[in-house]
Amino acid sequence: MTERVTRSARKSSEKEVWEQDRRHHVHPYHNFVSYDQHGSLIISEGDGAWLKDIDGKEYFDAVGGMWCTNIGLGRQEMVDAIADQASKLAYANPFTDMSNEPAARLAAKLAELAPGDLNHVFFTCGGSTANDGAFRLIQMYQGARGKSQKKHILCRHDAYHGTTYLSASLSGKAGDRMPDFNYIDDIIHHLTSPNFYRAPDGMDEARFCDYLIDEMEQKILELGADNVAAFYAEPILGSGGVIVPPEDYNRRTWELCQKYDIIYVADEVVTGFGRLGHWFVSKDMFDVQPDIICCAKGLTSAYLPLGAAIFSDRIYKVLGNDADRWFTGGYTYSAHPVCCAAALKNIEIMEREKLFDNVIEVGAYFEEQLHTLLDLPIVGDIRGRRFMMCVVNVMNKETREFFPPEVNIGKRISNHAEELGVIVRPAADLNIMSPSLMMTKKDVDYVVPRLRQAIELTMEDLRTEGYLAA
Repeated sequence: MTERVTRSARKSSEKEVWEQDRRHHVHPYHNFVSYDQHGSLIISEGDGAWLKDIDGKEYFDAVGGMWCTNIGLGRQEMVDAIADQASKLAYANPFTDMSNEPAARLAAKLAELAPGDLNHVFFTCGGSTANDGAFRLIQMYQGARGKSQKKHILCRHDAYHGTTYLSASLSGKAGDRMPDFNYIDDIIHHLTSPNFYRAPDGMDEARFCDYLIDEMEQKILELGADNVAAFYAEPILGSGGVIVPPEDYNRRTWELCQKYDIIYVADEVVTGFGRLGHWFVSKDMFDVQPDIICCAKGLTSAYLPLGAAIFSDRIYKVLGNDADRWFTGGYTYSAHPVCCAAALKNIEIMEREKLFDNVIEVGAYFEEQLHTLLDLPIVGDIRGRRFMMCVVNVMNKETREFFPPEVNIGKRISNHAEELGVIVRPAADLNIMSPSLMMTKKDVDYVVPRLRQAIELTMEDLRTEGYLAA
């Protein structure tokens, strides 16, 4: 009797939490009608790559939280490092001439890990603010060297750089640009997405790359090179669909920036800290030496929020040539000592456990197994690298035609996957995966068959509804 009463009380408490979230919590990318009707999946526990909801059901988190739980959840040494630092010094003013030991050590460590002369670190609260902070640094740099007219920014369609006013304006995902919001559109320009799957018919990858590079150069010439300040680029586009640009594209865009005196910003918020088997991929995978790298997510493996813009000696020297110049940007929680301590411990774990070796080995197997899904009638493409992958769902594989938006194909598949114990991320016609760097081949063999089953169940639904032939 007591056990039954306890179970009943627990169920009542779980329902209360679900209702509190539904009634009061406005989520990032909140769909008001959907949340009002269906509420949310409430997660209560996490261990490694596994999650448990408030009802006790377990899931393998193939999304890695939000591209970010790189070393996995529930690491006691991370908890201890955070608690120790909070006990010793929970906060220190980061402004002007004050700092703290974890921030100093982390800045030095990031300078060591970053390629080339990227030796200076501006700490932020996340990826959006890292890209926002980089923009402020660029403006100041151009003005400090007498080129204040260099204000225009180039970025791409399908890009994602964050959700501040500035970083949302830099982003080029059509689905993110709500008509109710304003965006900066006078100095920000979007180039064609480097998505070869959507290249014009008859254009091979090399010609598509030539087309993209020519378009970028023509845009620079149209605006005037003396007016173009910077180019923002994810090495592999993340939230826009895990788009791997054509071979040599990244290098050639960087060469254009060198040619026309344009700052190259590598947004490595997703690709940094091991997702592809490197600390940063710009130089190691694509032979690009950025002027600024923006990072977050895997920097702390999401144990605490932290971002950074890491920038070059060249920029720093120009900014430091006038004693009256102040960088009037920053946040109350910039260089937060507890967050920086978490990042230092996170990096230590990655180094000690050689997690990048696992990403390279298991990542190859993950790619291989995901490609077996291409035999399914609605799977049009499998793309990505290692622990950054995406399934592209289409209504017609020959024409590459998408399903009508009302089908909500990505969400349908993710719902079925969730029922089967796997969390994958829906994004319109896509299903995205970015698991913990600790994922094993056994985990891959758990995830891929269940994703296949989720797609097959979705196809059954679509046949019943007349979207697919019986």
